Amino acid sequence: MTKQSNQAVAVKAAGKGAAVLLHAAVAQEAFQANDALLASLDTNLTGLDEEQIEDRLNRDGSNEVSHEKPPHWTRQLLRTFKNPFIIVLLILAVVQVVITPDDLSGPIIIAVMVSISVLLSFSQEYRSSRAAENLKAMVRNTATVTRRASDGHSERIEVPVSELVVGDIVHLAAGDMVPADIRLLTAKDLFISQAILTGESLPVEKLAPTHAQIEQHKQQTSHDSLLDLTTVCYMGTNVVSGTASAVVVSTGARTYLGSIARTITGQRVQTSFDRGVKSVSWLLIRFMLVMVPIVLGIQWFKHGFFEALLFALSVAVGLTPEMLPLIVTANLAKGALAMSKRKVVVKRLNAIQNFGAMDVLCTDKTGTLTLDKIVLERHLDLDGEESDEALEYGYLNSHFQTGLKNLMDKAVLAHRDLEGTVARYRVVDEIPFDFQRRRMSVVVAKDDGEHLLICKGAVEEMLSICAFARVGDVIEPMTHERRQEIKAMTHRLNEDGLRVLVVAMQREPSHERPYSVADESGLIAVGCLAFLDPPKDSAATAILALHAHGVEVKVITGDNEAVARKICREVGLDVTHSVQGRDIESLQDAELDALVARVTVFAKMSPAQKARVVKSLQRQGHTVGFLGDGINDAPALREADVGISVDTATDIAKESADIILLEKNLMVLEEGVLEGRVTFGNIMKYIKMTASSNFGNVLSMLIASAFLPFLPMLPLQVLVLNLLYDISQLSIPFDRMDDDYLRKPRKWDAGDIGRFMVWVGPASSVFDMTTFLLLWYVFGANSAAHQSLFQSGWFIESLLTQTLVVHMIRTRKIPFLQSSAAAPVLGLTTAIIVIGMLLPYTAIGTKIGMMEMPGVYFGWLAITVLAYCALTQLVKVVYIRRFGRWL
Repeated sequence: MTKQSNQAVAVKAAGKGAAVLLHAAVAQEAFQANDALLASLDTNLTGLDEEQIEDRLNRDGSNEVSHEKPPHWTRQLLRTFKNPFIIVLLILAVVQVVITPDDLSGPIIIAVMVSISVLLSFSQEYRSSRAAENLKAMVRNTATVTRRASDGHSERIEVPVSELVVGDIVHLAAGDMVPADIRLLTAKDLFISQAILTGESLPVEKLAPTHAQIEQHKQQTSHDSLLDLTTVCYMGTNVVSGTASAVVVSTGARTYLGSIARTITGQRVQTSFDRGVKSVSWLLIRFMLVMVPIVLGIQWFKHGFFEALLFALSVAVGLTPEMLPLIVTANLAKGALAMSKRKVVVKRLNAIQNFGAMDVLCTDKTGTLTLDKIVLERHLDLDGEESDEALEYGYLNSHFQTGLKNLMDKAVLAHRDLEGTVARYRVVDEIPFDFQRRRMSVVVAKDDGEHLLICKGAVEEMLSICAFARVGDVIEPMTHERRQEIKAMTHRLNEDGLRVLVVAMQREPSHERPYSVADESGLIAVGCLAFLDPPKDSAATAILALHAHGVEVKVITGDNEAVARKICREVGLDVTHSVQGRDIESLQDAELDALVARVTVFAKMSPAQKARVVKSLQRQGHTVGFLGDGINDAPALREADVGISVDTATDIAKESADIILLEKNLMVLEEGVLEGRVTFGNIMKYIKMTASSNFGNVLSMLIASAFLPFLPMLPLQVLVLNLLYDISQLSIPFDRMDDDYLRKPRKWDAGDIGRFMVWVGPASSVFDMTTFLLLWYVFGANSAAHQSLFQSGWFIESLLTQTLVVHMIRTRKIPFLQSSAAAPVLGLTTAIIVIGMLLPYTAIGTKIGMMEMPGVYFGWLAITVLAYCALTQLVKVVYIRRFGRWL
């Protein structure tokens, strides 16, 4: 079996096992001798011929990463019907059509509500259904390869990236995208940007393996992480500088990029919102399955099966919170609209509520906590004091070099106040940068003709060519002790997250001969330049605000640990505990959970490791948000309860995210958290109002059914009552939440909803009973001949108490006095109360079996309603004291 076939088997394995097999295969190839590697791949430096290429394309497929096409719109539409309440309602509607084909009023009411909810949900989800489609766009270009023509001659040609196969010999130059996973055969000054995979802004050096490395690798029992392998380049990364030739070792789904793509295709995991809605839905359905048969049995015994069945079906509809999908969708849509005004685009509506429930935010470092650019943080003399001289020499070096200016050169040149100094010099010569010396020099001169050689570069390499050190105004010999002091100082800067360059100089008389590397000796060390991607001014404030609202922040980055700790410390995060990706690789889930609970900073993390941390937090009961913008963040974005990305992110990150920020700003996240909590609070209002009032109504019906010689309310009256009450709830998405509710994360708790229903529901039943007694004894509605009076009276009382409970339940405070509902809620509930009281006096009321009530009844009604509000407030106080919560 060939190496590519072995890898094909490996990638079919799931999860961690596949990652281990892929790691082992790549690590083995990374330090094989060139001849052995080419032989194992059945290729050579002259390239593959047409027959070999065709065989390998047939065997391995095209060089394209795995992706999934969005499902057809009809499948997406059908998927929105997979809601237990909608399914129950549709079944009830069908049963009613079968039983009473001449009366379609009930089924029509149900169908309208279901249609509105389904269409709203479908329209939102349809726009965000392409999970990894844009991955393909990343590799739609060409690669330069050596291949054998039909006449046997080798030639370099351009081929589409999708046609690359294992064993192809590819050639790279500055600006190229790496077209597959490749092992270097030769490399010259090759620097690769892996930011798309790691998030680290500085490019990394890649080298062809040396004989010493190959021998050392044979003795090793453990290997570096994949992205740290210096001899391997990965699909999707970019060549910053240099040239190379390499052999393709993996294509398509078997590449590192392909392994990431596989983790974000397929069905998403259930978020806390999905799990919460599901648990609440089944709680209410179980309650319905218990109560409805009891009602059916009692009514069947007293009134016959057909009439009992119609009444039981009406009770089932009344028990079903059929507006839940609509209320939830409307709440989420309103939250999405509010967030869009804050430059936040919501792709998946459910993410709004998850935002509010989020109690842990995992974020990358670059561009979120930092400015996403390298700046010159410090310029020091050899004693560690600020030095303008070191900055001036560094500026001259960066300004006059003619090669590619890297990020650190650009950071030095940002000090434009030194442009006047540059004007006094002219360039004489240059000794370019190379990766063996790891330094570069320029030679400049003033009008007096004296040459000034200025060199800057890596610490070790610079100290090896410095014979002297400037200490204050004195030039001293560079002793061993002084070298150790400089190394110790730069090491402290490194530990503080800074990257350090040493600056040195030498003055020489004017001469005509060209300068060379040999002139870089006997230099005078002047100082050092320290660089950093600095924290944003707003980062510390935003983290404090998130903490104040109960959201813990953890940093998960591909960057190195020292840099991550430095930034986190500056923005106020606890860096007592930090780990690297290699530290968690071998941990079992239980060990990882214990580690993740106490660690704030995770550095050098691979994509799979980031996703493992997210899943670990979820296992511990947290609702997890993840903010990232690179390909390496995509698996974690998909695993998180709410995945957050930015509009400048890679395509795969944006497609994996639920929410996209138009500004990469943590302050926007805090606003999103509060909006999510308002959304969740309003959803909980509806669920608790509906569950408790429906429970009270059914309890009242059970008691009345046992003693009354007629139905306590006609089936159609039950449906109309339910419809009016549901309409009164439509304004809930526009309600406000009390400030104290917004201070901490809120999560679904089906047990609390069941407990709330049992505590609050019977309060209305108490006054239903008093109303029954009032109608029976005071108004004489105690026989079938007077059932219309009884049913009309209970209809009005039931609607008023149900509607007023909106105001009682929406706040833990005293309604109207300490907390008032928003104007839409006040207006709509008042309108429904008025309609309900007038309905018996209209033709519609007469048609559904109602009659006019005596005027004195409304006096009794006022007393009943006031007493009901007082009892509900008392129950609220006791409930809060006992259980510590209300909504």
